[in-house]
Parts: sequence; C-alpha cells; structure tokens
Amino acid sequence: MQIQVVGGLAVRLGAADLSLGTPKQQLVLALLVVRANQLVPLHDLVDELWPDGPPRSAIANVRTYAANLRRSLDSCAGDRLRIVREPGGYRLLTDESLIDLHRVTGRWRHARGLMRAGEPTRAIPLLEDVVRDAAPLLAGLTLGPALTARREAVSQERRAALELLAEAHLSLGRPESAVSLLRDEVSHDPLWERAQCLLMRALLAAGDAGGALAVYRAAREALTDQLGVPPSEEMERLRNAATRARRRIPESAREVETIGSDARKRNWLPRTVMNFVGREEMVDRLLCEVREASGQGPTIRVIDGMAGCGKTTLALHVASRSAERFPDGQLFVDLRGHSARTRMRPAMALETLLRQLGVPAGRIPMELPDRQEMWRRQLATRSVLVVLDNAADSRQVEPLLPVSGSAAVLVTSRRRLLALTERPPVSLTVLSEAEALELLDTLIGGGRVEAEPEAARRLVDICGCLPLAVGLAGTRLAHRPDWRISDLVDRLSHRSMFLPGLRAEARSLMEAFAESYEPLDEACRKGFRSFGLAAGNHLDTAMVAALTDLPLRDAADVLDELVDRHLVQETSAGRYRLHDLMRRYAAELARQEGESTARRSAVENLLDHVLHSVVRASASIEDGRVLAQHLRLAEPRRPDLLAGRVNRDLDWLEEQRPNLDAFIRQAADEGHEPMAWRLARASWRFFYIRGYFDDISATNGVGLVAAQRCGDRHAVALMHNYLASACVRTGAYQDASAHLHEVVSILTGLGDEPGAQRARFNLGAVHWLTGRLHQSLEASRETLRSSVLDTLPVLPNLGLTLRYLGRYEESMAVHRLHLFVARIKHDPFHMSNALGHLGGVRYRLGQNAAAERLLRASLALRDRTGNGFARAETLSDLAGTYRQLGRYEDALRHHEAAIEAAAASGERHVQAQARNELAVTLGVTGRADEAVLVFEEALAIATRIGHPYEQARALDGLAGHLAGKQPTEARRYRQRALAIFERMGAPERHDLRRQLAEPSSPPA
Repeated sequence: MQIQVVGGLAVRLGAADLSLGTPKQQLVLALLVVRANQLVPLHDLVDELWPDGPPRSAIANVRTYAANLRRSLDSCAGDRLRIVREPGGYRLLTDESLIDLHRVTGRWRHARGLMRAGEPTRAIPLLEDVVRDAAPLLAGLTLGPALTARREAVSQERRAALELLAEAHLSLGRPESAVSLLRDEVSHDPLWERAQCLLMRALLAAGDAGGALAVYRAAREALTDQLGVPPSEEMERLRNAATRARRRIPESAREVETIGSDARKRNWLPRTVMNFVGREEMVDRLLCEVREASGQGPTIRVIDGMAGCGKTTLALHVASRSAERFPDGQLFVDLRGHSARTRMRPAMALETLLRQLGVPAGRIPMELPDRQEMWRRQLATRSVLVVLDNAADSRQVEPLLPVSGSAAVLVTSRRRLLALTERPPVSLTVLSEAEALELLDTLIGGGRVEAEPEAARRLVDICGCLPLAVGLAGTRLAHRPDWRISDLVDRLSHRSMFLPGLRAEARSLMEAFAESYEPLDEACRKGFRSFGLAAGNHLDTAMVAALTDLPLRDAADVLDELVDRHLVQETSAGRYRLHDLMRRYAAELARQEGESTARRSAVENLLDHVLHSVVRASASIEDGRVLAQHLRLAEPRRPDLLAGRVNRDLDWLEEQRPNLDAFIRQAADEGHEPMAWRLARASWRFFYIRGYFDDISATNGVGLVAAQRCGDRHAVALMHNYLASACVRTGAYQDASAHLHEVVSILTGLGDEPGAQRARFNLGAVHWLTGRLHQSLEASRETLRSSVLDTLPVLPNLGLTLRYLGRYEESMAVHRLHLFVARIKHDPFHMSNALGHLGGVRYRLGQNAAAERLLRASLALRDRTGNGFARAETLSDLAGTYRQLGRYEDALRHHEAAIEAAAASGERHVQAQARNELAVTLGVTGRADEAVLVFEEALAIATRIGHPYEQARALDGLAGHLAGKQPTEARRYRQRALAIFERMGAPERHDLRRQLAEPSSPPA
C-alpha cells in the first residue's frame, strides 16, 4: 500500500487506486495524512474545507466525510490505515513510511546530515530523489489555509534541497553538473537569488565568466523591475570576481573584498593568564593559521588533549594575541562537554553566540536549522574569531561552524574530533620538564626553584608535568612561603587516591587534589563534596547550606576556606563553582564517602530550597494564590535559608537561569519527579516576561515527562498549559491549540470544570490570534459568567476581541471597566495595559488627541514600573496616532521603536502589526516603494505564523499600492484580504466590498 500526496492525492492498494470521494472528503483525508498519527481538531478541518466561512452544517458534514473515509479504509486497508475518532477531532493511524511526503522528508533530513558531516557523495542520490518530482503537493485540489501553508513549505524544502544539491556538486568539483541542474530552475524563477548566485559560482568554477555575468545581468533586471531592489552583496561579489576573471587580472593583484559590518567590536573572551608558559611552536603555528584567515573560507582548528593539559589556556592565549585581526568580535562559549547531563545543546550555544554578536533575542529563530542558517549568514560577512571550549563531540560542534566568510574558530575538546576539519588536530601532551619548572617558578617566585632544583624536578614529576596539577601544587606553595618544595614533595609521596578516567600521569594529579582536600575538616570536606552532587553550573551559600545541612553562617565559613585553598572559585560575590576536573573529583568523593540515601536526601534539600527561593523571588510577577494552588507546596525544609532571599528578586532569577534548567533535568533524571514539574511551573512566569521561550519549552517539556511518570494528571495539565504559552508567543498556534485541548480533556476527565474553563479561555487567545474572533469572544464571556478567573486577565482579551470586530463602543466600555478594577486593586501592570488598550480604540476611532494622551500615559506608567509587556503594540498605536495628526517624523520614530520592541519581546504577530502600521505611514509620506517592501515583510511574517488579520492588512495595503499599475493583481490581493476579513467578521470587510464593487481603472 502506498499513500501519495506529492502531485495528486491517491491511496494505492497494489495496482488499484482507492476511491476517495468528493473533493471536500479528499481534503479531510489530505489533512489527516499530512498530520499522520496526530490529533487533528474538528475546527482545523472546518477551516480547511470552508476557509471563507463554514455553513451551519459544517461539523456534521465533516463527520460524514470522516465516516465515509473510515468505511472505505476499513474495508480495504485494515489496520495499515485507520481513522479513529477522538474527543475534539480525528487521528489517522498508519506507518509514516507508507506516505510519500514523509519518505521525501526523511531523505531530505538524512541528506542534510550527510552534508553537515562532510559526505556530499552519499548525500547526492538522496537530494536527487528529493528534487526529482517538482509537482506541487495535492495538485488538483482547492486547498484551505493549513494545506496551502504545507504546500508552500514542501515547495521551499525542494528549493533548499536543490540549492544543497548544487553545493554538493560544487564541493566535489563538478561545476558542470551544478550548471545543468540550476539553469532551468533559474529561468523559471528569475527572483530566486540564492540559485542565481549558485549558478554564477558554478559558471565561474567551470571557467565561463561571461556566462556568470549574463546571469547577473538577468537577475539584476528581474530584481529591479519586479521588486525594486538591487542584487545582494553576495551577487555583487560574484560579479566582481567574474569581471576580474574576464580581464585576467593576476591573482596577486586582486584585493580581498570585505563587507563592512555595523557591528561594534565585541570581546567576550575570558581573562587569560598573564604569564603564558611553553608551547611556543604550537602558539606560532596557530597564530599563523588564524591570522591568515581570509575570504577563501573559514579557518577551523581543533585543540585536543587530556583533561587539565591547558587546552583552554592555549586557545585563549592565541585568541587574545589575534584579536586585532578580527574587528567584528571575539566570541566565546563553554559547551560543557565534560558531562552529558550539563552538556550545552547546539541550539542554546547558537543563541549565546548570536546574542554575543548583538542579535536581539526576539529575532533569533526557535528551530536549530533556522538558528544555524542565521549564524552562518551573520559570519559570512564578518571578521570574527570564535572559541568553542570544552566540546563533547563533533555532533555538538558541527552546527556551530561557519561555511563561508573569514571567521576563525578554535575548538577545544578532550576527545579527538576528526570530522570537523581536514587538518589534523593540535594534540596537547603534558608540558616538558623545563616548561613545567618555568610554570612552577612563575607561580611561587622568590628564587625557590633555583634554591631547590632537585626537589622542584621531583615535584613536577609527581604532578606529571600536567599544567593543572603543577598549578595546584605551585599555588599551595605560594600561599605557604615558609614551606620548602621538598616539604610538599614528601607529603605528596605518601598519598594515594584514585580518580577514574584520568590515567596519563593521573596518579600525580590525584595526589595534588588530595593534598588540597585531605587537610580539610569534616565540614569543609562535606562542603567540597556537595559540589559533586548538584547539576547547576554554580552554587550560592544557601544552596551549599541546603546540601550539607549546615547553618548558613557555617556554610559561608566553609566556602571561604575552600576559596582560600583554591578548591572552589568565587566567580562573583556569593557565587561559587568548581573547575570541571575538580567537579568530577568532588563527585567521585561524594560517591565513595556517602550512602545513597544520604546523597538523595541532600539533593532533595537543595531542590526544595531552590523551589521555595524561586517562589519568593517571583512574588512581584506571579499571583501567589494561583501559584500556591498549582504547586501544592509543603513548608520549606530549611526556612532559615530563605531569610536571606529577597522577595521579588528578578536579578537573582536572571543569575539562576542556567541553573534552573539543570536542576529541573537533575530532578527528573534522579527520581525527584514532583520537584521537576514544580520547579518548571515556578520558573515559568519569569521566563515568560523575559522572553525566554526556549527555556519554557525545555523546562516544561522535562516537567511534562516527569509529571506523566509520577501519574499526577493535574501536573500534566499544568505542563501542557505552560508549554502552550511559549507556542502562542512564538507563533506556533497549532501546537498551542493541541496542548490546550489536552488540558481541557484531562481536567474534564478529572471533574475540574473550572480548570477546564480556564484552559478554554486560554484557547480563546489562540482563536483570536488565528482569526476566530467569535469563538474568542464566547470564550471570554463564558469565563466571566463562570467566575473561574479573576476579571483582570479576562477583560483585556474581551476588549481586544470586540475591537477587532469593530464594536468600538463595547470595547471602550470593557477597557474602562478593566482600568477601574485595576485602580481599585492598585495593580499598575493592568492599569498600564488598560490605558494602552483605551488609547488603541481611540486611535482607531480617529480621536487622536485623546488617543495620544492615553497611549503616552500608558508608556509612562510602563517605564515607571518596568512593565515591558505589550509595549510594542502601544508604541505602534502611538505612531499611528501621530500619523493621523500629521506628525510624520514622530510617527516614523515611534514605528521604528515599536519594531525594535517587538523583536526584543519575540512576539511575531506584533512584528507583523508594527510593520503594517509603518508601511501605511511610508505610503502617506510618499515613500511608496519602501511601503511595498515593508508590507511584504509583514505579509511574510503573518503568513509564516498563520496570523490572518495581519495577513489581510498586508494584502490590502499591497493592493492599494498596486492599484494604479497592476489593477488585476491589486484586485486579486483585495479579494484575498476580503475573504479573510469576512471569515473573521472584521469591520475592514465593508470598505473592501465597496472597493471591489467599483469599476476597475485602466493602468496608469
């Protein structure tokens, strides 16, 4: 049996095709197939079949179509292809390998992985399969919004596969194959600029500079005539290369072209050692290779070796000495590869690197492939040096590597990473005896090495000439000026311990660790071992007190002693961490010297303390009653440790951000599931207001699994609910809907109707954002009637929905009530929101003076209280108000501020809204060409996330600018916009109907 969706829809049983019924019945099957094994809600099927507005019998019709399909499939396909009805929708159960689309997608993923692994020869057959069939998805059917979006996504995947196939041919020195592949595609789509650039590269590689210039001229003409934009910088570089090639300029006379970057210099390298010792030959070679980085491609060098041999020190020394060659930035990220539990995911590493480059958080994509593309695009035009420290393996590093440009990357790892570069790695061994002695002399000074040369040689021999061990022993002597070197040698000669995994001269390293550890009293030993129990990247005094069961003051004294002995590093006031080798040493000691029940109790104490600390720190941003209801917390185990925690301490939460993820994962991994989901829930509000949606998805995803494991269905519902919040803010509306339907289903089954109603209210936000305004309106009204929520969070949603429906007087009344209740409750957060929403209604009514007063008052209150929520929307409405007042400079300034704020907050629907408003102002001020580009940006964003209202606004705006030159295209845009507005019931539909009823004017 085969299921076909590429091309037309078909279900083949042997040589025969199954009859699939009417076109609408086929659409039901099509949506179920492309979402195979997923629940497809009824409302999605209704929207797909009747995008312009469903009939009253829509749900009954959908059920009929589904029943017909079930009968047909049951009689012919049996268990291989079944449609099952579930609460809220239908699910198609099948082996996804039977579906041609899934097979193609699988080949595409495999091919990308092979290309990233540097295996283009194996990738080419897979890519050829992907690009072979150019037929559109579900050809012959009139699709609704979801399947149209999927058809476009499949088309874009094929384009990306074709680009990658051309890259593969070029990497193997087969430019002729790339040329034959690209010529037809480029001729059918002259605006496909990436393919045009690849074709130019292939022609240049084949020696046809004239052909490359011809491609450039055709592309420039198409881009200028149809889009009004010049060719890209990459295309201009290729044109210059082709021009030089035709003129036969000698290579030595060519100058490397660089693209100016507006990025200010950013140096994120940690502090390096002042007196670097040894490795002269390696340093000189690396400096030469790094400084020769050029536009011919990135320079990637791997430094490997055993733990403690100085890999990071060498990389930072080379990076600091090369910094002036990389004016666009020197970046650093610790990949934490020494532990699978704390290992940094490539997506998080890319977020860190992009933020170091200055990319706002809201502009960083959610998915790893998109982040990787943005990172490589950024590095293609910048001169940047990157240090990737402590890599676990090649798979962790490969997504972080540039593929073009003049960046230099230094990677350090304890493992040999042979797949990253064709050059062999720089493998560090221990220091020579002379270098180790020089290091020891640098550390202890005072002529002590010269005074005891034999003892000094014995000491570095015991340390195995390993830099970390020599450093620890030297520091010990430096703090004891009365000791002779031979005294320490005698002590080390009579100690023996075992530290698994460190073998080359490892006994000497363990002796150095033991010499620092064994003199400690029991409290200090326990404090040191406690660092081996916790997954976080740092601990504070109260956390150590929780782990050790010591009073807070005693824990502080223990930490002071450990810092003095250089066993623990104090990274900032009150924050402590161990070097990764020391952490492993501490973990080994904890395993050897403690019962498993004692270790488990210590971790429980830590997690309990962190949970109560998060609750206390979140007091200013979280409703305490709701949080208490959700968490069902017992009293803290150590209330004395909370005395030092400041209520409403968002700075502390910011500092703990990396720890929270680690602690939640540790709780789930080590059998503390109730702590895992509670910590995820307690952290949610902070992550949400700061725009850390990756963190919400990661922590609540772990929390969901933990809640399922411990069988707490209320907790499962909570995790689904807060996963939905991240999906809503990032435009993943279908995922948000699926999570919230799960919440409704679970809580209904538990008899928690108030909780289920709250989830339905949250679904109302999804309905509003996806254009189902009447469903959103009913969700808000039903929530108010049921009194399951305080009125404050319900009123703004209700008022906004009424505004989008054009019921402005009712919207004003609701927002006034919102402001009144917020004032009574002294809630500045809701007061500022209510003022902004009132101003938004006034702006849309043309009451500009009142709108300006309200909007400015809202912004002033936000600034005073630090409330950044919905700031971008308020700025956008104020910009529109200034436009209507004729204050165009003020309007443009506030439009730019709105776009910047929307990017920072990560709300993509607001990014579309702000661009639509800016485009209107540009059109009013006579900058029509710029307005068209901005409308197109808004349309692209709104289409990508499925936000129909801003889609329709962008289409209407584009139609207005095209009406004089392309009346047919303008009319088509208006018809599409009208269909959306009609489906939503938005007031803009009336004006559009009037415009479409008017006779068309001939082109100017």
